[in-house]
Amino acid sequence: MNRIMIVEDEPRITAFLEKGLQSSGFVTTVVTSGKTAVSIALDNDFDLIILDLGLPDKDGLTVLRELRGQGMPIPIILLTARDDITDKVLGLEQGADDYITKPFRFEELLARVRARLRNAVASTAYSDLTLSFNNILMDLRTRRVQVGDRVVELSAREFTLAEIFLRHPDQVLSRQQLLDHVWGYDYDPGSNIVDVYVGYLRKKLGGTLIETVRGMGYRLNSSASQ
Repeated sequence: MNRIMIVEDEPRITAFLEKGLQSSGFVTTVVTSGKTAVSIALDNDFDLIILDLGLPDKDGLTVLRELRGQGMPIPIILLTARDDITDKVLGLEQGADDYITKPFRFEELLARVRARLRNAVASTAYSDLTLSFNNILMDLRTRRVQVGDRVVELSAREFTLAEIFLRHPDQVLSRQQLLDHVWGYDYDPGSNIVDVYVGYLRKKLGGTLIETVRGMGYRLNSSASQ
């Protein structure tokens, strides 16, 4: 039975979420402050966290950064009353897996929770603690990436994009596959964001490592020189 931590300070929303999730077969733990959320999350074995951005003592984005900084790998879904797209993008860039804007229907939240849990199970099923390719070493626990003797700083999205390439060396991955895996269904399929982030990775990991396959997508090229 999956365990979910709800980090939310509004009693009405907390009761709504707790009732709905428990009736759907989940075990829930409610936390009302950001400071407490960090300590409880790190000391317990949760499967997913629902995290409100507007917490009274510590902003939800700060909680998110601290959890990811401690190597917390589990899915985190943000709850936000903020319509500003900047806040949503910032949350995703700092390691959130999804977000939902208040007010929302429980059915939509439940669908997102189940989708993220499925993804986490699938990832864990074939995941080791490290991935390696040529002279690249990726530590999935600490989210540390090393190229030769050089430690490379990657954003949350860059890390996820690099991970899918390292899991599928020499395989052509379409832009749509990469968009769905890294950014999810909320992004416009006509966006050039995949191309932009591939460019970022080329600069950090090696310019010829990720090959463009015209009309098809991108491939991590094992024969490339770095």
